[in-house]
Amino acid sequence: MSRQPLDDAVITRALQRAVVGVLLIAVTVGLGILIAWEADIDVDDWWNGFVETFMFLRPFSLAMNFIGGGWFATFVVPLSGAVVMLALRRPWGAVFVLAASAGSAVVVQIIKAMFGRARPEDMIVVSDHGSFPSGHTANAATVATIAVILFPRLWVAVVGAAWVFAMAFSRTQVHAHWFTDTVGGALAGLGAALVVAAAFTAVLERESEWRDR
Repeated sequence: MSRQPLDDAVITRALQRAVVGVLLIAVTVGLGILIAWEADIDVDDWWNGFVETFMFLRPFSLAMNFIGGGWFATFVVPLSGAVVMLALRRPWGAVFVLAASAGSAVVVQIIKAMFGRARPEDMIVVSDHGSFPSGHTANAATVATIAVILFPRLWVAVVGAAWVFAMAFSRTQVHAHWFTDTVGGALAGLGAALVVAAAFTAVLERESEWRDR
């Protein structure tokens, strides 16, 4: 009986994550429909020119291009996160890192295929087809969400938010994405991670309790 309040809280938290996650993914799709309906988005054109003001940050943006995508973001980042969780004796945390990363990638690729938005013509990096949503930004949002769920601290949330913003800015600074692509990427990455987190809420809670004993 003493565990019942905790069980209720865990169920509630899982449902909240699932609902919010699905809503965020739905908003991403809605944004994609809006973009497809109104192809010429004023804020995208303005931002694409505005980022040229920060040419001195181009090396930073190119570094983020490598860190946030390709084989490094697909394999090195999630595997490294899983190794860290295993070192902390949190095997379910390790599985969650891998599952959330994979789930986010699947969601992003599905939405990319749905819309097939063209990238900016002045793109200076090599990238695949499908500008909306930004995969790099989605990866950053997923990593930030994973970190906050596993280590619920204010400073983790602040650093995570800064990481997402930096990644989003860098993607537009190298003209690999429109501004709205990065908004969609952040929403999709956060939403996908929350949906996966909902499925892992109970086991992560139990694992955390066991470590605190």
